[in-house]
Amino acid sequence: MARQFKRHDRSDIFIHWFNAACWLLLLVTGIGLISNPAIDPFGSGYPAALRAMVGGGGNLLVIHEVIGFVWMLGFIWYLAVNARGSLFFLKEIFIVSPTRDMAWMMKKMVLMTLGPKPLKMMGVSPELPPQGFYNMGQKAFAQASVAGGVVIAVTGVIMFLSDKTFGQEAVGIVSWAVTLHFIAVGVVFAGLLVHIYMAAISPEERPGFRSMFTGHVPEDYARHHHGLWYEKVKTAPKSEG
Repeated sequence: MARQFKRHDRSDIFIHWFNAACWLLLLVTGIGLISNPAIDPFGSGYPAALRAMVGGGGNLLVIHEVIGFVWMLGFIWYLAVNARGSLFFLKEIFIVSPTRDMAWMMKKMVLMTLGPKPLKMMGVSPELPPQGFYNMGQKAFAQASVAGGVVIAVTGVIMFLSDKTFGQEAVGIVSWAVTLHFIAVGVVFAGLLVHIYMAAISPEERPGFRSMFTGHVPEDYARHHHGLWYEKVKTAPKSEG
């Protein structure tokens, strides 16, 4: 049996799927709250049907808010039980090598869309630079998710308090909160579509996807996709599952 390397703790796996479930529910209920047909992606029929299902727009808003607060509490719990893992995650995704990581990103985009031939024609090796615990594609999505998640949470709280504690003088702040909330959701959702494809559909990333259930990846995958990380852990006894 091929050697396995531990990649995710149970709390990491939990927060990943917890976040995915909350995002799905927040997206479904959030789109249902849109009452402007000019920006409603599914047309007016979907919000009307969803509101009728839960007994009106007021109830749907409450459901959306409850899910949002559960989502935030889940991350607070994760930070409390795995502070070390949280700091490791933030450090890994925000430290970017301008040469190695950006070269990886540019080459990866060319390879995915045009193949290796254009790179070879320019005298550039199609071999991707070695990556650490996360590759640059994963870093870019994680950066957008963290920044976008903070914006979504803060603006969501502002919107929640807007009709409860804020006065007329806060109309401008609330309007900006609504705008930023929509923008942040759009940006993260766009990245999420790419993330789903790369993680769950792309054949070469299947071991990484399975690791979000098992917590481990095979040695060949670690060596090929995360060479810098592999060099650090290959001799560590605890890395073997």
